[in-house]
Amino acid sequence: MGLLLGPALRHVSDTTALVWVQTESPCTVEILGCSARTFEVQGYHFALVEVTGLTPDSVTEYQVEIDGRVEWPIADEQFAAFPPSVIRTRGPESAHRLRVIFGSCRYPKTEDKKLEAKLKRDALDCYAARMARRPIDEWPDAVIMLGDQLYADELPPGEVQRVAGRRKRSRHGSRPPDEVVTFAEYERLYRHSWGDPEIRWLMSTVPTAMIFDDHDIRDDWNTSRPWRLQMAQVPWWKDRIRAGLASYWVYQHLGNLSPAELADNEDYRRLRSCEGDTWPLLAELADQADREVDCNKGIRFSYRWDLGRTRLIMIDSRNGRILESGERMMIGEKEFGWVEANAEDHPESYDHLLLASSVPWLMPPAIGDLETLNERAADRPGRRGRIAEKLRQAGDFEHWPAFFKSFVRLGEMITRIANHPEGPATISVLSGDVHHSYAARAELEDVSPTGTAVYQLVCSPVHNYVPVFVKPAFMLGWAKPAAAVTHWWVRRRGLPSPPMRWSNVCGPLFGNTIATLEIDGRSAKVLFEQPRTSTTLQEAARVSLT
Repeated sequence: MGLLLGPALRHVSDTTALVWVQTESPCTVEILGCSARTFEVQGYHFALVEVTGLTPDSVTEYQVEIDGRVEWPIADEQFAAFPPSVIRTRGPESAHRLRVIFGSCRYPKTEDKKLEAKLKRDALDCYAARMARRPIDEWPDAVIMLGDQLYADELPPGEVQRVAGRRKRSRHGSRPPDEVVTFAEYERLYRHSWGDPEIRWLMSTVPTAMIFDDHDIRDDWNTSRPWRLQMAQVPWWKDRIRAGLASYWVYQHLGNLSPAELADNEDYRRLRSCEGDTWPLLAELADQADREVDCNKGIRFSYRWDLGRTRLIMIDSRNGRILESGERMMIGEKEFGWVEANAEDHPESYDHLLLASSVPWLMPPAIGDLETLNERAADRPGRRGRIAEKLRQAGDFEHWPAFFKSFVRLGEMITRIANHPEGPATISVLSGDVHHSYAARAELEDVSPTGTAVYQLVCSPVHNYVPVFVKPAFMLGWAKPAAAVTHWWVRRRGLPSPPMRWSNVCGPLFGNTIATLEIDGRSAKVLFEQPRTSTTLQEAARVSLT
């Protein structure tokens, strides 16, 4: 078969759509009369087809042809239950309505019965199976994947055996036997994660926005400067970060951009004009993305989608961190300026603002305070600073409160937008990472309680287990007595209070979960659902945001 993976429907506008595919060999890929030639990366072949000439507010069924032969849909029993793939464009009729699903932390299916019993049912698989039985007008308009689509450092048992065997036969004896290092190993992980029928069909017919988190590269990725220094001493790390960022650029990042942004993207133009293997170019791009220059990163992975009267801004809160130079920042100065400019660009032109970040902005209050205290302690010299740094890595103290200045700055930006006289009805920060789900409402200083509603919405995991210690830790983190103690401790250390307070309005929910945000005009609600059977979901919680 010529089609190895995909099609994955990515950025969609009123008249255009991007469709990503991976093929067996060099070829021309055609969709609805629009075609693209594949490009090569270390013997693997990819294409991003720009479909043009679509009609606003339309539903168009499509096929994928490779060198003139139809390769999608696939004539296979596994796909028999799924309707044809379609491209649904937005337009004036759908501008005020939106349904998006979101979540993070999706471990792939395995053939290990013991592990599968621990992981339980995949919420996104269940959603896709249910969706296939429903009419098109009930399908989501977009999927927002908030990180940890891959577990490059926690491989399924079958992959561990394969990688370990490869290491024995390789001259690279220093490479880990249970983690991926190369682009070829990442390629196999992507095919494993995206290749099961439910996910493959879902991604073929619903526009998907993506961002990475730490496990896409490695646990605790970019937690701190000492962490980066430690990893720089690991002999295989340079190969790993290159392969991880290069594969992310190919599999995830390209489809996040609009056709106009791709046309203006010098790196993409260089890749399309490259003859033969593009790996040297991608390795160079990965080095740029990882490198810090003047408190900025070399490549911006944050991006913006306008979905009718709703604006989505995806914030790269993992690779964009500034740790080696200047002050500790969640994202560099230049990139934060880009986020502010795009979020504050004519707030009267949208009804709802979605700020997506793989890690939460508003954590359970007691835990958020501990992260802020830990950041101050880790910056101290000597033994106390080293102990605090060990706690930072061991406790995963790496969310927005652990980058306090950035945490406050994001809150100040949200406050400015909420104070706009014709501002949006809601501002929601969508996140994952923390292996429990919740909705928290923020009360901002100098913002009327009847004005813009501000929420932190977290959905995690989509398909993973919850460690035993997580439940009591997060239950305690939301407890008011614990929050009172940590808040007193923060004040005693002389740290300023953030310009907002927040409280839990839903959760914490534990277990595999998928969240749906439904928007109708200036009204919005979020629904959290969990698997009941392999094809059904049950409601776990529902919150009206307006």
